[in-house]
Amino acid sequence: MCCSVLPLLVGLSPAVLLLLQVLDLSTQAVHLEDYSHSHQGSEWHKKQFCKWKCLQLTLQWPAGFCQSLKEESLCAIPQSINNWTIHGLWPLKAWGCCSCWPMFQSDIQELEVELNEYWPSLLKTRSSFHFWREEWEKHGACAACVEGMNSPLRYFQISLKLRQQFDIHRVLEAAAVTPSCDRMYKVSEVHQVLAPHLGLHHMIQCVTDQQGREVWFQVKIPLSHNLTIGCDHYGDTDRDSASRSGLRQNTSPGHPCLDEVPFYYLPIDHQRPQRPCD
Repeated sequence: MCCSVLPLLVGLSPAVLLLLQVLDLSTQAVHLEDYSHSHQGSEWHKKQFCKWKCLQLTLQWPAGFCQSLKEESLCAIPQSINNWTIHGLWPLKAWGCCSCWPMFQSDIQELEVELNEYWPSLLKTRSSFHFWREEWEKHGACAACVEGMNSPLRYFQISLKLRQQFDIHRVLEAAAVTPSCDRMYKVSEVHQVLAPHLGLHHMIQCVTDQQGREVWFQVKIPLSHNLTIGCDHYGDTDRDSASRSGLRQNTSPGHPCLDEVPFYYLPIDHQRPQRPCD
């Protein structure tokens, strides 16, 4: 069919082709306007994109992230990064909702300093903007049916506010849970420290490093539609099963840290990010 249409398109005058382009752009603009004001948009948009009930804020520890990579040369922790960073803010059971809303650097230009501090790319092969744009396209467009997150700027503003609210580095440090090459921690003791601040159903994730050790990688915080801690629709309240039933589309090397296996909370080494204890 495409082959039979091609000669017709080639035969059209430049003026007609220009008109078709304008009409196409106008149609795209209508879709963007419709979706960016989803509370006024079509019932179809609401039905397709707004089924989710819970969000998940995922924070990652840079030293643990580097242990998750198969190729150690890929990891790069910026010199300014010595804290937990954002991996993503994800509506659960919703992914890649709308490809009709692209993100441009100008959309988040006013937030770049903060984003570079709290949401940097830790991969040499991916710029921070590429990371942010990917997160918007996969997850932010799904969150956009909430009025407070219905643009790239608002989505990233909310994410940054949540990161400031959940300053787990400060909470851990106050409880003497600090990065170390020698000391190991149990899930139960870390969970007890974090629960008053993150709720009972936060998830502590590990990765297995090349030496077979369990290493702390991420913390996942369930949030309701209105961004309060916890979610009545989150599903199984058991932390490990909740992790398995969460955002299946978001492939991650992390797994729930096992209660019976202590884990390392490795220090950050900017020069040797995947070998901080060598």
